[in-house]
Amino acid sequence: MKALVYHGPGEKSLEDRPRPALQAPGDAIVRITKTTICGTDLHILKGDVPTCEPGRILGHEGVGIVEEVGTAVGAFKPGDHVLISCITSCARCEYCRRGMYSHCVEGGWILGNRIDGTQAEFVRIPHADNSLHAIPPGADEDALVMLSDILPTGYECGVLNGKVAPGSSVAIVGAGPIGLATLLTAQFYAPARIIMIDLDDNRLAVARKFGATDTFNSGRDPVVSLVRELTDGKGVDTAIEAVGIPATFALCEELVAPGGVIANVGVHGAKVDLHLEELWSRNITITTRLVDTVSTPMLLKTVEAKRLRPEQLVTHRFALSDMLEAYETFARAADTHALKVVIDT
Repeated sequence: MKALVYHGPGEKSLEDRPRPALQAPGDAIVRITKTTICGTDLHILKGDVPTCEPGRILGHEGVGIVEEVGTAVGAFKPGDHVLISCITSCARCEYCRRGMYSHCVEGGWILGNRIDGTQAEFVRIPHADNSLHAIPPGADEDALVMLSDILPTGYECGVLNGKVAPGSSVAIVGAGPIGLATLLTAQFYAPARIIMIDLDDNRLAVARKFGATDTFNSGRDPVVSLVRELTDGKGVDTAIEAVGIPATFALCEELVAPGGVIANVGVHGAKVDLHLEELWSRNITITTRLVDTVSTPMLLKTVEAKRLRPEQLVTHRFALSDMLEAYETFARAADTHALKVVIDT
């Protein structure tokens, strides 16, 4: 089968790999119909994720058709149309019982990290009963592939951890796919203001289309003073970091109001300074999280009901044979205006 393989920082190739086989009774083999590229894949290629070793097939998002199941799989059978969760969960360990699937002792974020992932024609899914979701007939696959990762990530790590509430003020730093997914799901809670901050005017225009009340270009605008003007000098109730670099986390520290929350979503590959000399007295909560995907069933229902339209995030389409071009397009988003790319296999 064709697969996109990581060979160390900055190195990848599209090559032939053996089709995966069942290794445990709870496994399923899924034929991928659509996958995508995540910002986390770019972090891997930068060398920010040392658990991902050279030779790994990348990718942790996708939809497909079940080809084969192990003897312990009871919820799925060959021919079933499924959504693949970016998080693998056994449903039995201490962490899974607490809803912290991301810390599952036998799973967590392993696809495209510690085991081969979804940027291929076939993928092996461990603990399939709790790591796949049945797709309703006639569902829009473009919308559903966004539910593998970025929609639950934005919702759980940004909106829920950030305690977004009706009438509150929210600043999302980073208008990339994760930031925009956070914007879409923040509107479930009717905040009074959702302020999007980015360096890319095209992405800010998309954010306004998706429901942002205010947008600022941090390379040009005096963001901190403008946000304070909008919030009676206080700052925002929730500042969401959706990039993963020191400068954007530092900006969140400046934007958050007393009693507010900084919700980190971004993947950080370098140390970040925590300015406690400024924050120690301000009753600030700082949250971190890897997505648990506990919200995926709810998000599936909202997509099915057309209350959430994540297909809006798709800007480019490629065949698996053009995967290297897809990566180039996604990595050069400022020039290509790429948000999410869909890979048809």
